[in-house]
Amino acid sequence: MPGSTNGSTKTMGVLTVGGLVVVTAYTVALGSNGWLWFGWVVLGLITLGMIATRSA
Repeated sequence: MPGSTNGSTKTMGVLTVGGLVVVTAYTVALGSNGWLWFGWVVLGLITLGMIATRSA
C-alpha cells in the first residue's frame, strides 16, 4: 500500500517540523531541556528512516 505509507510518512514529517517549533519555543521561553531535544532527534531519525524505507 504505497498510498498509506506515503500518508504516514507525510504525517511524521509534519509532526517532526511541529515538534521542532514546539521545542524551539520552549527553549526560548523557559531555557533548554536536553530531554526535549533528545526526543526531537529520535523523532527526526524515525522520520528519516521512514523516508529512506519508502524510497528504497
